[in-house]
Amino acid sequence: GLLRWRFFTCFSVSQSVDSSLGGLSRSSTVGWVIDCLHTCAEFRIKYVGAIEKLKLSEGKGLEGPLDLINYIDVAQQDGKLPFVPPEEEFIMGVSKYGIKVSTSDQYDVLHRHALYLIIRMVCYDDGLGAGKSLLALKTTDASNEEYSLWVYQCNSLEQAQAICKVLSTAFDSVLTSEKP
Repeated sequence: GLLRWRFFTCFSVSQSVDSSLGGLSRSSTVGWVIDCLHTCAEFRIKYVGAIEKLKLSEGKGLEGPLDLINYIDVAQQDGKLPFVPPEEEFIMGVSKYGIKVSTSDQYDVLHRHALYLIIRMVCYDDGLGAGKSLLALKTTDASNEEYSLWVYQCNSLEQAQAICKVLSTAFDSVLTSEKP
């Protein structure tokens, strides 16, 4: 069946980290992340693919982390997303401004995801048995009329969780700095 058990964690703008879904403790990383948010934390990842410009009605059905995981599973089985990404590695930089994905030499930017347009991030084992994990990002456009899903492969679940931690702390930091 499509529904395979996988350990996953998720980040949601509305919920921050969902502790009922194997959530992450942010306290141990807060100090380090606050210090480096003005630059960024960097991770080596691979780009699996994207499903862009989903209409509001389609995106609304992708609220929970399991919804995202199942949607990506079906997209992979339908050939809309590959199971295994190309070999090229990219650098994912996470800062208080959001996410920037660039080539390993950092000369070319593949994607930019502004922090305020990121709705949810979920990381989970890819189910292929090689110890790799997928990092799925749900974003919206500035007018909130369309959604997109971006899928990246991490070297391990630990790396994927680290990215979620940094992003969650970045979001918390921005919210805290905006309070009167």
